[in-house]
Amino acid sequence: MSKISHIIKRSGAIVTFKKERISNAIFRAAVAVGGRDKKAADKLANEVVDTLNKKYSHEKTPCIEDIQDIVEKVLIKNGHTQVAKAYILYRNSNIQRRKEKVTKASSPSERIPWHKIWKILDWSVQNNLHTIEALNKRIINGEFPHIVHESEIAYADEVAMAAELISNRIDKLKMVLITGPSSSGKTTTTIKLEEHLNKLGFKFKMFAVDNYFYDLAMHPVDEFGDYDFETPQALDLKLIDQHISNLCNGDEVIIPFYDFKTGTRYLDRTPMKLEKNEILLIDSLHGLYPEMTKSINNDHKFKLYLEPMFQIKDKYRKYLRWTDFRLIRRMLRDSTHRAYNPTQTLEHWHYVRSSEVRHIIPYLNSADYIINSAMPYELPIYKARLGKEFEKWTEEYKDDELKEDAFMRASRINDFMQQIVGFSDESAIPQDSVIREFIGGSIHKY
Repeated sequence: MSKISHIIKRSGAIVTFKKERISNAIFRAAVAVGGRDKKAADKLANEVVDTLNKKYSHEKTPCIEDIQDIVEKVLIKNGHTQVAKAYILYRNSNIQRRKEKVTKASSPSERIPWHKIWKILDWSVQNNLHTIEALNKRIINGEFPHIVHESEIAYADEVAMAAELISNRIDKLKMVLITGPSSSGKTTTTIKLEEHLNKLGFKFKMFAVDNYFYDLAMHPVDEFGDYDFETPQALDLKLIDQHISNLCNGDEVIIPFYDFKTGTRYLDRTPMKLEKNEILLIDSLHGLYPEMTKSINNDHKFKLYLEPMFQIKDKYRKYLRWTDFRLIRRMLRDSTHRAYNPTQTLEHWHYVRSSEVRHIIPYLNSADYIINSAMPYELPIYKARLGKEFEKWTEEYKDDELKEDAFMRASRINDFMQQIVGFSDESAIPQDSVIREFIGGSIHKY
């Protein structure tokens, strides 16, 4: 039993101490290096608590750094050097991220080629969609259908360009990877890209990475009962790479099946083999992550990256953040297709961002082409659908020390939501639009 009741966070806030957080952090580090023994993580966490009990009391409250130092020592003492290394790397990356937030020295946009950013900004200015004020004026003037048309044309041109670039390399390619962070529009883009390439006479076969998730019981879970599916380690990367390699060599493999209702993976379910002149088409959050396809030469891969790269400023002349739009998209998609309510999505989003920063953004420069999936007409639609919810969350989370991340995101989004003119008539949005992937009403099956 712990004598420690509270800890001091880096911000100075004092919060309730929970052993489960230590156990979960250790298990996370173990998962990162291939381990999945929860009982061992719990045992090590108990040892950390014993050490804390000897060093601290109810009168002396430890800082988070003190606890992390003890975790490192306990891991090394028990011979878990690889886990300790992963834990230290995770800890150091968090420190670096906090420094970058203060200095504003880094952002995802810095890894996007500037000519791409400039092209999108130029388009936004030309179409008078570069500020919330300009967007509002067009909405008030009854131009919503025109904005939809302009946005959809720009996106379609990008998909067509990607198809052309792929066709130019088709003789060497073994696979096309459609990747990008959560809710960037990968599924719809994959469908549209395949349609383009089929018209050009090319044949593709889908490889479903989601069937390679580990069983739910083997995933890290936090004290709120929330599972982290966002890291590449949630997938059986070794088996994915092995199966892809075998397929590219002309061999048959037996694909597993993952039952999302029960959180169970069943091995050796579906035979799969590439026919002559067929190429793998892979829609995956972690398509750029090297371990997933490490056995395949880069010359045999075409890596397509998606991101909703809005170039729009608020009334304070600050650009809106891409991640905020993806959060809203995911809220809507989760509630429509996954029986997750928007509050659950908001509280889970810190896992999404953490994995993106560590496992997606660092490899962005390896992409062969980048598609902008942003649709400026999304903003008034989202205001109509979720504007009131963000007001509620901003108020609900403001004094909750354990939901700091949710409060920060909700209040930031609420700030710009207050500036937007809402629009609820979605009839002008095409049924095959990438936005239908999130708001529903699509002709495509997801």
